[in-house]
Amino acid sequence: MSFELPDPFVMENGERITNPAQWPQRRQEILKSILAIEYGHLPPAAMTKGEHLYTHELPELLNARDTQVRLVTGAQRLFIFYLQLIVPPGEGPFPVVLTGDACWRYVTDAVIKEVIGRGYILAQFNRVTLAPDDYKLERSQGLYQVYPEGDFGALAAWAWGYHRCVDYLVTLPEVDAARIAVLGHSRGGKTVLLAGATDERIALTAPNNSGCGGAGCARWQGPESETIGIILQLAPNWFSPRLNEFAGHEERLPFDQHFLKALVAPRALLSTEALGDLWANPSGTWLTHQAAREVYRFLGCDERTGIWYREGGHNHGLIDWQIFLDFADLQFFGKQPKVEYNVNPFPEMSLNYGWKSPGKDIHR
Repeated sequence: MSFELPDPFVMENGERITNPAQWPQRRQEILKSILAIEYGHLPPAAMTKGEHLYTHELPELLNARDTQVRLVTGAQRLFIFYLQLIVPPGEGPFPVVLTGDACWRYVTDAVIKEVIGRGYILAQFNRVTLAPDDYKLERSQGLYQVYPEGDFGALAAWAWGYHRCVDYLVTLPEVDAARIAVLGHSRGGKTVLLAGATDERIALTAPNNSGCGGAGCARWQGPESETIGIILQLAPNWFSPRLNEFAGHEERLPFDQHFLKALVAPRALLSTEALGDLWANPSGTWLTHQAAREVYRFLGCDERTGIWYREGGHNHGLIDWQIFLDFADLQFFGKQPKVEYNVNPFPEMSLNYGWKSPGKDIHR
């Protein structure tokens, strides 16, 4: 397969970067373009204060402590939402797994035991309190009441929620602020990819089955995969209105989703995918992974990016969490995982993007 993707190493003035010291400037150009066209601009950063509500013991869950916190953000413009912390026994500091998917029931008792048993804090919030997951409500609730002038879609609002949670987490003595990971599934996976791309305090970003608008390629569509045109019909509120200009004209986008992944570099990035989840474009996700990996290689941190595929469909089960935690243990503590990452499940895809990374040939 010969397939061309936009070159992340070309500056807007047409010059090509040749030194990693130039990447921060190029990174800012990419970030500006992606926010303006695809997601809208995140609401402004706001001072965040946590108000402790209660703590109780969980003897049935490895003697962890369940703490509920009320987060109050902003000064002139206040917004309130809630964060749950499930903390292992002991004093820490502990690494953190933060997810905004508390609106779903992906975190079972088995998942909690796996996270706590590995010595991680599990932090959860309900992202739909920040922006409703219903396009019919449009801009009438959540953050839209606080920032009515913003152009942000729901994904950007939800990503902003991750950032405010991090604001609070880094103030806690029991938190290892250098080891905060964010994890999400489906639309929650799109959210964490954006959150990790836009907040350099996040050490590990892990989208699961995130598909279109997440880890999946916009230009390359595998069988039965969701396109920009389809997703904008189903959930236009997730994105910036400007993205409509590129529905059916994806080749005109100045970026593809490998650019978003590249914004995470040099911090750790793991995509977990399902081969049977065709709607989430597993082959297109492999394509963007390989293209973004060239940026990681360029920055000398190829070992910080990974992808893993399983059989099955669109869900976020215990095995996905275990694979993620293995990768987190590898990145944070150097523990060797039980599985191999970056194994090509599409050997028939011979990649030729039409460009070379500085000093290296992209053909693989």
